[in-house]
Amino acid sequence: MSFRFATAVTFALLLMSTPSGRTQVLMERNVSLHMALTIAETALAQCGVRTSVAVVDRAGRLRVFLQGDGASPHNLELARRKAYTALTFQRTSAEWAMRTETTLSGQRMLADVIPLAGGVPIKVGEDTIGGVGLSGAPMGGAQEEACAKAGIAKVADQLR
Repeated sequence: MSFRFATAVTFALLLMSTPSGRTQVLMERNVSLHMALTIAETALAQCGVRTSVAVVDRAGRLRVFLQGDGASPHNLELARRKAYTALTFQRTSAEWAMRTETTLSGQRMLADVIPLAGGVPIKVGEDTIGGVGLSGAPMGGAQEEACAKAGIAKVADQLR
């Protein structure tokens, strides 16, 4: 009898201590296929045919990948990892690379991140919903970042 009573009391306390918000469905914004495609096409048009573009959603899954006609085979992996890095750390991959150069260097050991410029987070306010990464632009990471930002600017009206 005392075991049943203790179990009942414990269960009741758990129910009372659980905030009601924990039992609700999460409503999260994410990168749609159309948005990802628009961002990627705009970024590729800005950076040229030697460039590859990857767009990932809020879970880091690849939504769109475009490889320019003159892009190198390794650009796929670099672009995807730059996008994933920007998403994961909610800042450009260049900012993250500088931040982890001396402090937090252990973060560089994580799978799928890369300390190279060319990745930009996709945000709705302060909520990061995806990332875009480019690789292979003629002038390197700074140009890739600018092209990624141009792609995001194309869908800015949807990111409110």
